[in-house]
Amino acid sequence: MTTNEELFERARSRIPGGVNSPVRAFGAVGGTPVLFREGRGSRVVTADGRELVDLVGSWGPLIVGHAHPEVVAADSRALERGTSFGAPTDAEIDLAELVADRVPSIEKLRLMSSGTEACMTAIRLARGATGRDRVIKFAGHYHGHSDSFLIQAGSGALTLGVPSSPGVPEAIASRTHLARFNDSASVEALLDAFPGEFAAIIVEPVAGNMGTVPPEPGFLEDLRALATRHGTLLVFDEVMTGFRVARGGAQERFNVDPDLTTLAKVLGGGLPMGAVGGPAELLDQLAPVGPIYQAGTLSGNPLATAAGIATLRLLDAPGTYDLLEARGARLEAGIRPALRELSIPACYQRVGSMATLFFLEGPVRSLDSLAGLDASIYSRFFHAMLERGVYLPPSQYEAFFLSTAHTEADIDLIVDAARASLAEIAVRGR
Repeated sequence: MTTNEELFERARSRIPGGVNSPVRAFGAVGGTPVLFREGRGSRVVTADGRELVDLVGSWGPLIVGHAHPEVVAADSRALERGTSFGAPTDAEIDLAELVADRVPSIEKLRLMSSGTEACMTAIRLARGATGRDRVIKFAGHYHGHSDSFLIQAGSGALTLGVPSSPGVPEAIASRTHLARFNDSASVEALLDAFPGEFAAIIVEPVAGNMGTVPPEPGFLEDLRALATRHGTLLVFDEVMTGFRVARGGAQERFNVDPDLTTLAKVLGGGLPMGAVGGPAELLDQLAPVGPIYQAGTLSGNPLATAAGIATLRLLDAPGTYDLLEARGARLEAGIRPALRELSIPACYQRVGSMATLFFLEGPVRSLDSLAGLDASIYSRFFHAMLERGVYLPPSQYEAFFLSTAHTEADIDLIVDAARASLAEIAVRGR
């Protein structure tokens, strides 16, 4: 059997860094990236045959687990009918109706192929609709790799220590302004400094790309009020939280409606899919109805729509979100006591079925809170967990994701592995 290391050497010879997305490179944790061969339920099998409990879930989309039989069956049926048409299909309508039924702020939506496209389109739409250029984003939040957003982005950019990127023109970067998450005063100061110039405020309502950071009480409500007062559109980037933290996403969980919503991940059930949605009066400004151009050859791809429809319908089973909440709470309840018992400076932050274990005193409220964090401790934890059969995100600045496929036995296994790994860290730390 070809080893994992041999496969990665082949990858490095033809693919930059051997990976097709930077956070997969293990740059933050060291070692050789793990290549996967297959996944079933809560488990993945590596290229060299090792089975692991998965807490990444393709970075969030696999909320019903790997290769769920109903998702696979839906995709198989779609595959037999054709992989792509470059023309409308009835499945696109079905998916749009399912989304609108779940998210009251969405009357219409435009499908595309990724969360990056969705966020890029949302900002173009906001600029076109308002006639303004400036955008507010939050330090540490990530909205894809389009030029407007690679200004102190989260996740991979934090992992690599590159808060912005060469290749982003200064003229574009200068139109994006940074505010501090959970600090509405920082937003108000920007709006007051450039009155009538901001097209949008874009926010991850629950930050996930600098680790899981929930909004503090009143923060999202403040953003809604400020956006309304200044004639600015409020955009919720629910690429990660959409259909995960509640049936209707973070806007349902926190009872705040944005003007525009971006979706991906769970929306495609594990296949490439994105969307921007909102009221008809805004979405109808997109071509071909309106003057704001957006297009995509594979938008609404039949395989992705089939997987998305099957996943959303599975999530409608009674008690699904209660189950996800319970699994998240069980994992948290298992790890928190170990941190106290071992006197490890760390904080565990969770919203529903997504969570992060930060190795610093908490709470983490914003990017500023991560100053002084020693990511090498997480690196040790990651590899200790991997040795014990649990696959975590290979970055301190990412979230764990649970699925309906994770059983109580899975959670107990993860907790036992975490306790042993933390004890190992505590001993070495002394």
